[in-house]
Amino acid sequence: MTAKSKKTVLGVIVALVALIAILGTTGPKHTHAESSIVINRPVSQVFSYLLPLKNGEQWSPWSKMDPTMKIDYQGADGAIGSSLNWVGNSKVGEGTQTLTAVQPDKRLEYRLEFRKPMAGVATAYFTTDAGEQPNTTKVTWGLDADNTNFVQRLMARVMNCEGMMEKIFAGGLVDLKTALEK
Repeated sequence: MTAKSKKTVLGVIVALVALIAILGTTGPKHTHAESSIVINRPVSQVFSYLLPLKNGEQWSPWSKMDPTMKIDYQGADGAIGSSLNWVGNSKVGEGTQTLTAVQPDKRLEYRLEFRKPMAGVATAYFTTDAGEQPNTTKVTWGLDADNTNFVQRLMARVMNCEGMMEKIFAGGLVDLKTALEK
């Protein structure tokens, strides 16, 4: 390898390191993703179905990504403090989901603690509002997370985490609608 080509390779490496550093330090400090759907059922019925964590096995997009995922439930399902621990393949990872707040027929909120593939914490939620037509419900599924370190900011910048999560939520909401409208 000539001195000129060594310089070129070194320049490319320095440029890539600089690019990664810029992307990681300027990446978004917060991630917010949200998707909605209208379900042809009254709010109380939709909310009652969403409340127990175990019902998620029927429509959760992560159940489709890993049908052999191991789930362990803790506490009185649907009560504040109830949780599920999951261990799955590389698509679903490993973590805990804990119910932290319930506003009957309005909002459910969860703390998500991810252990694999990357450690992190997020808040997920469902809101249920009366739809424009009688006996319909607008369901919104959302997630908020602070990107507290370089790696999280870099991942948020290069992977479009918000768009990816919104697509996953939208697919899950379609399956939720199907389950409830049977």
